[in-house]
Amino acid sequence: MKQELRRAKIAGVGSFAPENTLTNYDLEEMVDTSDEWITTRTGIKERRVAKEDVTTSDLAYEASKRALKHAGLKAEDLDLILVATATPDHIAFPSTACILQDKLGVKGIPAFDLAAACSGFVYGISVATQYIETGAYDNILVVGAETLSKIINWEDRGTCVLFGDGAGAAVLSPTQSGGILSNTIGADGSQNDVLIVRGGGSKQPFSQQIIDEGLHYVEMEGSPVFKFAVRILGKAAKEALKLAGLERDDIDYLIPHQANIRIVDAAAKRLKLNKDQIYVNLDKYGNTSAASIPLALDEAVRSGKITSGDIVVLVGFGAGLTWGASVIEWS
Repeated sequence: MKQELRRAKIAGVGSFAPENTLTNYDLEEMVDTSDEWITTRTGIKERRVAKEDVTTSDLAYEASKRALKHAGLKAEDLDLILVATATPDHIAFPSTACILQDKLGVKGIPAFDLAAACSGFVYGISVATQYIETGAYDNILVVGAETLSKIINWEDRGTCVLFGDGAGAAVLSPTQSGGILSNTIGADGSQNDVLIVRGGGSKQPFSQQIIDEGLHYVEMEGSPVFKFAVRILGKAAKEALKLAGLERDDIDYLIPHQANIRIVDAAAKRLKLNKDQIYVNLDKYGNTSAASIPLALDEAVRSGKITSGDIVVLVGFGAGLTWGASVIEWS
């Protein structure tokens, strides 16, 4: 008896961002920068910043509720929760996924975090796809959520202008047609120190010295990260398309990691896509790391830009250095 094809599809999406907005003009009052400088080099106009008492799991919870509602499911229908984040509620344990599980009011199902920085959501989609395709689970919640404002040095103009807070979520369920056609993920650990938070782990545990030297903040070498991103976004997208048996001309919509408009434009050029085929919202949110792609995907879906039958490519890169891409036939 021929076994039925079982794929994963994105059954529902949702997103959430804090109300508080920090504009480029606000940053002009904080560091030596300008709206013109930030806009020209990054495309960012403003970003959202969570209140001091708001956690990553709080943002994840709001995005998850929206994704579940969009999928027509309840939290108790879930079989697994994955949270991609670089800013967990707690540095060691418990996982933010377990905290989210509790906030959603479900018990017993597995829940764990993924650490792949800005590529985290695509990594999560790849992991969840395997569970669904093998029949292990039916409904999986994949969340990308960040409160990056809590690990930013607001006196460092090279990083504080880039990042923001937010969350995006997707519910994956089985399908016999369309859905997620391919995933590809990768990493180059030899460049682990070009985008890093040095303090707080086993190598440099928290101490007064760590705090005094600001080693608990994000550090980035802009040039190597930029060069890597420009190269890898197009390459990863092409690899995922090849795995799906598709070509660049088949792409209807590209949802890239929202890091820098120059990087997005370079990827579009390599893939020979026009601006109407790419969803960009980094002007409103900045770089929200693992939340970036699902937040943009949710907006693109709810605005009607992505419709049934469209070929959608998700592609990202992040600290590690990591990368990933997914090709989806939207249904």
